[in-house]
This record gives sequence, structure tokens and C-alpha cells, in this order.
Amino acid sequence: MAATKSAVKKPGAVSVRNPNPMQPFYWEGTDKRGTKMKGETLAKNASLLKAELRRQGIAPSVVKPKAKPLFGSAGKTISAKDIAIFARQIATMMQSGVPMVTAFEIIAGGQANPRMKDMLDDIRASIEGGSTLAESLGRHPVQFDELFRNLVKAGEGAGVLDTVLDTIATYKENTEALKAKIKKALFYPAIVIAVAILVSAVLLIFVVPQFQQVFKSFGADLPAFTLMIIQASDFMISYWWAVLIIGVGSLWGLVELKKRSLAFSHFLDRSLLKVPVLGEIMKNASIARYARTLATTFKAGVPLVEALETVAGATGNQVYSDAVKRIREDVSVGYQLNVAMKQTEVFPNMVVQMTAIGEEAGALDTMLFKVAEFYEAEVNNAVDALSSLIEPFVMMIIGVIVGGMVVGMYLPIFKLAAAL
Repeated sequence: MAATKSAVKKPGAVSVRNPNPMQPFYWEGTDKRGTKMKGETLAKNASLLKAELRRQGIAPSVVKPKAKPLFGSAGKTISAKDIAIFARQIATMMQSGVPMVTAFEIIAGGQANPRMKDMLDDIRASIEGGSTLAESLGRHPVQFDELFRNLVKAGEGAGVLDTVLDTIATYKENTEALKAKIKKALFYPAIVIAVAILVSAVLLIFVVPQFQQVFKSFGADLPAFTLMIIQASDFMISYWWAVLIIGVGSLWGLVELKKRSLAFSHFLDRSLLKVPVLGEIMKNASIARYARTLATTFKAGVPLVEALETVAGATGNQVYSDAVKRIREDVSVGYQLNVAMKQTEVFPNMVVQMTAIGEEAGALDTMLFKVAEFYEAEVNNAVDALSSLIEPFVMMIIGVIVGGMVVGMYLPIFKLAAAL
């Protein structure tokens, strides 16, 4: 029988920060009925944990620090999807009246990923130590971004944390669904390129040399197209390692340059918006993210100017991020939101008009949620259409590559047959 128990701080107790950090301990023992029990619990030291176990009626036989993995933290990296699932779990438990510390203990106990469990245990220990939820989440800024923390802080300040957590959970779920659609849209073109490169490399390295041996026995001049393919084959066989290094290095360089250079990131994102079909998907996705993020923060009670500051980093595109920053500047000096949006010239007229209606009716968050739902549906439809279009395109690309090489290899044979 497994159990994990921890001391619950008495209501009204004064929290004193201790320089000794909490650490996980593994323990075994027997209860008053002689039933064997074991578990993992955060504690400052083994002596305090033994005393707590005895207080709970458990006679400890083994209490030792939990062994750390040999090569860093065990388990996979905590993903945005893990955070979205956690947001829904904590929101559900808080709305059901489960105490926050208990909710974290239950959620942590059900984690299969050790890294996620350790993070939730750390947050729980921080809350037990007297910190607010927002402060405790701030200990892990990579997993809980500024938007998440600001919304939690607003919810705690207004006394509606359970409602805000539910809003955050819904926001995270919709955002992750939209990200999945965008990844799917980008995945197909990447697959086309990868398959084309792989097929070309296999043919040039393994197939063309076989034909080349046959051509040497002809003793005749080869067509220019065939010679070009043979030269490409010789180059790939001799320098395949250089091609691989240059290809991987270029891809890595582009990713790093986009991270480090604002000008290049802006150029790349603007260029991507001009790509047929794919550009429209990225544009609609950015508008959907902007609308949903702003609606979520505004609904949680965050002032509009502060909300816009947070929204800028959530659009997923540098062009729209810059536009939101300009909107924030205009709103901060007195412009209406819809007027500021119109001046950026990156938002469709429908979005601007619905924002204006929301402002006039005092239902800005409601109208922005409707905008987000509309553009998320547009992204879904566009990705499905792209999937249908890309399949024959993949076959055509592969057919042209394979067919071109086959024709190039058989041209000398056709030429010889005509001479005979």
C-alpha cells in the first residue's frame, strides 16, 4: 500500500522562512494496524519527517533522501501541453473546493514525469511557506510565462482565483490546439522538402553509380542531361558529409539568427505572411492569438494597457507583436482600442469593427472571444484544405525527381538503340 503524506500548516500559523530548503525523502513504515506503507514526502530533514510520520500514526523504518538521477533530472522536458493539462486540473480542483496545497499534492502524485512532479512539489512547498500562488509560479518562469503569472496575480487580488484559473485553463487548451494546427500546416511543406532531398540523395549515391558502370562499356558520348546527373552523383558520393554539415548548419543558423536578431526575425515573419496559403494561415493564427489572449487578460480584470503589454509576446509573429506594441502606446495616451488597431493596418476591417462594437457595448472581452473563435475556425479549415492540396503536390515533386533521373539514365540507352 503506497501513501504520501505531508504536514498541513495550521490555519493562522505565522510562516517563517527557513534557510534550509525542502527536499524529497523516501520513507517506509507500518501503521497502527501493522500495514506496510511507503511514500515520498518533502521535508527539511529526516528527523522532522520521522516526527511527522509518528504523529500521523506511522512507525518509520526507512527514511532517506530520494536518490537523484546520475545524469541530471530524470524524465522528459515539461511541455506547454503539460502546463495546459495542469491548468485544467488545478482549476477543476479549486472550483470543487479542494484546498490549494492538497490540490498540488494530488496532482503531483499523479504525474508520470519526474520533472513535472518535482516542479509541482516545489510550488506546493513554496505555498506552504507562505508565498502566494503567483509568487510560487514565478519560481519557474520558463514553464509559467508572464501572462500566466499576471492572470493568477489578478485573480488572487480580486478573490476570484478559481474563476481565473478556469479561464486560464480554457485559454491554454485553445492555444495548444491552435499551435497544433499551425505545426501541422508547417509540417507538410517540411515533409515535401525532406522527402525530395532524401529521394534525390538515395538515387544519386546508390542508383546512378550502377548506371555509370554500364555507360562506361558503351564507349560513346553521353547526353548533356545524363552527364549533369552523373556529375551530381560524383559530387554527392565524394562530399555527402559536407552537404549534410552545410544543410544542418544552415538550418541551425537560421533558427539562432531568428532568436538573436530582431531585424531578421521581423523580415522572416513578414516574408512568411506573404507565402500563398501558408501566409494566410499564419496571419489568421496571429489574429486569433491576439484576440483570445487580450480577451482572457481583460476578462480577468487586468487593465487594458497592462494586458496589451502581455499580449505582444503571445501573437507568435514579430509583425503582429510590433503592431500590438504600437497599439499599447496609442491606448496609453487616450486612443480607443479599435482606432489604435486600425492605424497599424495589419488587422482586417471585421476585427476592428467588432472591437469597436465591443467597446461601445462594454463587452470587449465577449467580442474578442468571438473574433478568436472565428479565426481559429478559419485556421482549422485552411489547414485541412492545405493537407488535401499538399498530398498530390508531394507525389508530383517526387515524380518529377525520380522521373527526371530515370529519363536521364535511360537517354544513352535510347540513343544507342536508335543508332542500331
